[in-house]
Amino acid sequence: RTYSGTETEGQLLNSFVQYFGDSLGGKIKTMPLIEETVLPGDSVLTLPVVIIGNGPSGICLSYLLSGYRPYLSPEAIHPNPILHTKLEEARHLSIVDQDLEYLSEGLEGRSSNPVAVLFDTLLHPDADFGYDYPPVLHWKLEQHNYIPHIVLGKGPPGGAWHSMEGSMLTISFGEWMELPGLSFKEWAASKRRNIKSDRVMPEEIACYYKHYVKVMGLQKNFRDNVYITSVSRLYREKDDEGRTHQNEDISTQHLEMEDGQKSLIKRNWEVRGYQRATDGSHVPFCLFAENVALATGTFDSPGRLQVEGEDFPFVLHSMSDFGAAISKGKLRGKADPVLIVGAGLTAADAVLCAYNNNIPVVHVFRRRVTDTSLIFKQLPKKLYPEYHKVYHMMCTQSHTVDSNQHSAYTSFPEHNVLSFKPEMKCVLQSASGLKKILKFSVALVLIGSHPNLFFLKDQGHSIGHHSNQPITCKGNPIEIDPYTYECTKEANLFALGPLVGDNFVRFLKGGALGIARCLAIRQKKKHELIESGDGGGDGVP
Repeated sequence: RTYSGTETEGQLLNSFVQYFGDSLGGKIKTMPLIEETVLPGDSVLTLPVVIIGNGPSGICLSYLLSGYRPYLSPEAIHPNPILHTKLEEARHLSIVDQDLEYLSEGLEGRSSNPVAVLFDTLLHPDADFGYDYPPVLHWKLEQHNYIPHIVLGKGPPGGAWHSMEGSMLTISFGEWMELPGLSFKEWAASKRRNIKSDRVMPEEIACYYKHYVKVMGLQKNFRDNVYITSVSRLYREKDDEGRTHQNEDISTQHLEMEDGQKSLIKRNWEVRGYQRATDGSHVPFCLFAENVALATGTFDSPGRLQVEGEDFPFVLHSMSDFGAAISKGKLRGKADPVLIVGAGLTAADAVLCAYNNNIPVVHVFRRRVTDTSLIFKQLPKKLYPEYHKVYHMMCTQSHTVDSNQHSAYTSFPEHNVLSFKPEMKCVLQSASGLKKILKFSVALVLIGSHPNLFFLKDQGHSIGHHSNQPITCKGNPIEIDPYTYECTKEANLFALGPLVGDNFVRFLKGGALGIARCLAIRQKKKHELIESGDGGGDGVP
C-alpha cells in the first residue's frame, strides 16, 4: 500500500477506530485526526485508553481491558491459608472487583510491588519454593467489562522478544513467561514444538505472544509499525466569563492563579506519531485519550559508558550487532580478543557466544567476583549451568592468575574503561588506579539498557522516584500508586512492567491487574454520572 495526501492519512487511521463506533456511540463518524495547527473540539473521538508498547505488559493489559476476568476456581485451595480465606470471602467476585490492597497484605515475593506479588502467587502458587502448583484462578470473558483501547507497538505483538538473540535460553522458565489463560506448555505441544528443557529460546516466547493476541481475540486492539513522537497533556482555560479556551503543553505551575481569576483544567492526552507503511513511507496520526498506559519496557536505549571513543564503529552495544559480526565472518581469524564490558546476564551471553565460536575474550567489569549483588549469586547451579560456567571463569581466569593475554578467556574484575582509541585499543584502570592498555578486535559494551521516553515532556524525568533524573528500571523507576499503577505525579498516566521495576514477565502481570481495576472503577463512576445527568464533557473522570 502507498499513501499520499491528507485523505490517505484518514484512510489509514480509520483502521484504528473502525470498531469503536458501537462501543462509544453511533454518533462517532470521524477520525481522531487533527491538522497540525488545530486543537481538537469535544466532537473529536477520545479513546478511553491508549497503551504504548505491545510487549507482554501491553498484551496482558489489553487482555484484562477486553473483559477477561479471573475468578477463584471452585476446586482451588491456595497453599497460603490466610490468602485463601480472603479469597473465599468474595468467591463470587472476580479478582478485578476485589480490594487488592486487602488481598496483597502480608504477602512477600521477588517484586517490590504488592499487586505483582499477589497476582503471581495466584497464577504460580509458591513458585519460589520450587513447587509447580496450578493456578488457583479460572478466566471468564465478560463482554460488558470491555473498555475500548488501542495498543501501539513498533513491531509485531511481543515487543522486544522478537529482536532478542535467538541462540540463548531465557532466564525464566517457560511457564513463568506465559500470559493468563493460555498455558505455554500446552501451546508448545499443540504446535509440535520440541521444548527440550524448562527454559526456552526467545524466539519461542515471541511466537507464543504473537499467537496469544490472535487466539484471545485481541487483534482488533493492536496496531503494528507504529512510532510515537509525542504524548502531551491538553488543558482547558477558563476565563472570567466562564468561556473555555484550549491550550497545549502549558506548564502545570500555571494551574493555580494568584488572583483566582483564571484557572486551567487538565483535559485529555494527545498522542502523536506515525505508522510506517510497507513502502517505507511515514503516515502521521494524532489520537486523543483519557488515559495513557506506558508499557514500553527498557530495551530501547543500551547503557553507555560515556567515555572517549565510545562512538567508534568497532564499539558495539547490543548482542544482535555482535551476532551479526560473527555471522558475517568479521571476527574469523582475528588474533586480538573481543573486549566484553559488563557483569550481567547479557554480558555472560556474549562470553558464551564468543567462547562457542572460538573467539578469545577479555572480560572487563567493575565489581568484585565475590560481590553478593552479582546476578550469578541468585541463580541455582543446576538450573543455569552455562551462566555458572561463565562465573567460574570470571573467578578463576583473572589476569592476575593467568598472565597470558592470548588465552581463550581472561577477566579483569574491578576495572573501569577510561577510553577507546582509534587504533582499536582500550585504556583500563584498576581499583588501585593502575592503568593498562589492551588491544582488541571489537568491543562489546553490555551494561544494561534504559527506556527511551523521549516522547514525554522532559523525557519523563519528572515522573520518577528521583525527579529530574532519567528513568531506569533499578535506580529510578516511575513512581506509581502501588495498587492502581497510576503515576503519582501525573494523573491518568499509568505505567507497568520494567518501567516500574518489574523486569520479569511473571510480575508485570500484576500491573495489568492494578490498572484494569482502577479503570473499571472509574468507568463505572463515569457511567453513573452520565446516567444521572451530571457527566461532564471532557471525558476525564
